[in-house]
Formats: sequence, C-alpha cells, structure tokens
Amino acid sequence: MTVKLINGYEVVIGFETHTQLATHSKIFSRASTAFGAEPNTQACPVDLALPGTLPVMNRTAVECAIKLGLSLGSHIAPRSIFARKNYFYPDLPKGYQISQFEIPVVQGGEVSFYLEEGKENVLKTVRLVRAHLEEDAGKSVHDEFIGQSGIDLNRAGTPLLEIVTEPDIRSTAEAVAYAKELHKIVTWIGICDGNMQEGSFRCDANVSVRKPGQPLGTRREIKNLNSFRNMQIAIDYEILWQIEQIEDGHKIQQATVLFNPDTGETRAMRTKEDAADYRYFPDPDLPPLVVAPEWVEQVKAGMPELPRAMAARFVEQYSLPAYDATTLTQSQAMAAYFEDAAKACGQPKLVSNWVMGEISRRLNTEEIGMDAVKVSSQQLGALIGRISDSTISNNSAKQVFEALWSGEGSDVDAIIEAKDLKQSNDTGALEAIIDEVIAANPANVEQYRAGKDKAFNALVGQVMKASKGKANPGQVNELLKAKLA
Repeated sequence: MTVKLINGYEVVIGFETHTQLATHSKIFSRASTAFGAEPNTQACPVDLALPGTLPVMNRTAVECAIKLGLSLGSHIAPRSIFARKNYFYPDLPKGYQISQFEIPVVQGGEVSFYLEEGKENVLKTVRLVRAHLEEDAGKSVHDEFIGQSGIDLNRAGTPLLEIVTEPDIRSTAEAVAYAKELHKIVTWIGICDGNMQEGSFRCDANVSVRKPGQPLGTRREIKNLNSFRNMQIAIDYEILWQIEQIEDGHKIQQATVLFNPDTGETRAMRTKEDAADYRYFPDPDLPPLVVAPEWVEQVKAGMPELPRAMAARFVEQYSLPAYDATTLTQSQAMAAYFEDAAKACGQPKLVSNWVMGEISRRLNTEEIGMDAVKVSSQQLGALIGRISDSTISNNSAKQVFEALWSGEGSDVDAIIEAKDLKQSNDTGALEAIIDEVIAANPANVEQYRAGKDKAFNALVGQVMKASKGKANPGQVNELLKAKLA
C-alpha cells in the first residue's frame, strides 16, 4: 500500500464512535430515552445513583451489541464486566460513568469500504479493537445571552455502544468513508437511528502525524463530530495544525479538542486523560454480563440480510461488479429499489448504472433520500425495458426519465408516444439517410478511410441528427460501416 504524505508527514487516525442504541428506556433504568423532552424530566433516581437505588441491565441494549458483533465479524464475549469510570464533570451526576474496560462485550471485527483513488475504487479495511456498552452523561447547556450555564440530565443513562478502531486510517477521505460505512451498518441492522444532529451517532477522531517509519505521534482527540462535512473540515485542519506546530519546533500535547464549525478550527478543551487517570474498577452493583450461545443464535435468526452478504449475493445473482454491489447496498431502501427494478426488466447492470448515475445524481441535487425518489422502481424497470428492446435510445430515455421525475407523466409507453420518441428500425429509410450523409460529407468519409475514428463518429452524429434522434444507434453503426467498407 502506498502511503500518502502531507508535507512529508504520514497521517494516523483512529475512531471512537458513540452509537446511541434504539431502546425505549435507559441502559440501567426504565426512564425514557425520547429526544426533545423538557430538561431534567427524564432522569430518575437510578440514573442519578441516589442512595438505595440499583442499576438493572437493559436486555434490548445487550441484543443491540450482539447484532453489531454479528455484523462486523467480531467475537461476542460470553462473559463481560461492567466498570466504573471515575471523573468529575458537571453533567456526570454520579461522579462516575458505568462502562466496560478490561472485558468488553464485543471484541475485534472490521469495517470494509470502497474508496476512490485516481480512476480506481480500492477496498479498504479498518480493524476494530472493541465495542463496549456504557451509559451516556448529561448535557451542559450554555446561554451566552444571559451568561449562564445549566445542566440537562435527560441523556444521563442513555445506552451507548462505543465502537473503537485500531489506528488504521491514513487520510481524511478514509476517515469519512469509514464513518459513513459504520453509520450505514448501525442503521441497517436497526440498533441506532443514525441522527447525527440529535447526537445519536457521535464520532471522536484521534489524530496524529509522524514522519514515515517513526513511532506513532502524540494524538489529539477531536470530540463529538456531528456531521460528515464537519468531520472532514475538522480533521483536515487538525492535521495541518499539528504539522505546523512540529515544524515550528513545538511538541504536540495529548489533548481533547473541540471543533468550531463557524471558524473551521479546532481548539484544545482539556488535557487528555489516560485510562489510569479514570481509576477503573468493577462496578459492585452489576454482576458480569453473560451472553449464552443460544441467545446469540436467537438474535442472529431475527436479523436482516447484512449489507456485505447482500452485496455478495448481488455479484453472484446479478453478475454485478463488486463496486456496483457495494454501492447499491448503501441502504436497504436503495437495495430494494434496485432489486425491484432489476426483476421488472431483467437488466440488472443497466438498472445499476441508472441507480448509481441518474437516480443518485437527482437525490444529491435535491438533497433527498431514497424514500422520496420520484421515479418508482417499476417505472425505471419499464423504462430500461424499452431501452433494451430498442424501442427508444439512451438519449430518448433521458427525456422519458425527466418526464417521470417531474410528474409530467406516469406511464413510460404513454410518454414515449406523446413525445414521439420511438426509435426507427426501418432499414430502407435509414439507408437512404446514410447515403445522403455520406454524399454530403466527403471529407469525413475520406478521413475515416484513412484510419481516423473521430471522422466515423462525426458521420454517426450527422445520421442521428438527420433522423431526429430516432435511428437505432447500433443499426446506424452497422449499416454505416458496411457502406464505408
């Protein structure tokens, strides 16, 4: 693997992603996890560790962890331990956070994704260290207008899976691609709603730089990146800042930093602690978490087909390239759309081209998701069917697609008739047009016969123009070559 350098430095990035689990109640209590409630209305005595209260493990949260482990090829520990992570911060009401340290429930695994490098799409793999269950802290709320801060403890006790990678990421592009792939997986299997703005999927990036062949540099952790765009800007800024500091003779200090989206800069918030600083010890109120093999099999039986398995099936069943299959399984909605359209027309590769091309372009332009696509899978299948049976050309198909997308019509055949887009397959009429074009363009004919292929393309264009786009391009090529032989 070729290492890309920035100003002579190699970038090393590791990720810690806090995934809020899709449970109705908190990890150790029955308090609600609903978003948007009035401050401090969803924090019960268990969440605050008031005297006489005891935490009770949320079974659904454990099942979410099992699902993630199965999705990522991880080892699911048959026995894991909860620990108290001790630190003092205003939004941590207990003075400690219940987490997992030495023996997490999910161990190892990997996340793979394609990354565009030049003209190729290269498969990258990021190894995972662990994914452990823990409770969230509360939230500090700052009101700059009145100059006061408050604490909202509604999030305290909300179940999280913290997913930790090895320092395998070597560029900002890889970091964003990894985060997007992980986001896809956790939403696909239904353990997280993936809402980054509401804090359901929060990424911390540990960034360091080094000269090639040198030991790992000192990392700085960028906290709570809540959009892929901010992630890219923040990591890019941090990389250049660290390189500049080192080049100026300064040492990088391990720290937790925040990203300011208004300025595009990172700034140190506090010195970064190491594990020893948290004084981890087993939580005396919680027994070990035991996950029996039967439980794992039960969860596995209820899971949907995973993206990686579905992509492999698309390659096998529909003879798609691996890149196409991976792209089409970015979401369950896109995968289902593709399969429906492919079954409707029997042309999976053409469907793949349209979904990854025109459909995706429209979705990006209008900033909408597959749930809001304006051409149904059956309509796309019918449109591609008319291309494959030579009823219309590719250019005409784009006009039909535009009419479908804009709501100008809903029936493919009716639009073709209304716009008079049917291809002409009348050999006699087409030969007459070709004869006229050859007679009118002697220079292009001479250039083609001299071995210049561009001259042939020019003649094809003239024939298509003369036929008002109705000639079958394949038939034009065949007849024209025969006449010029």
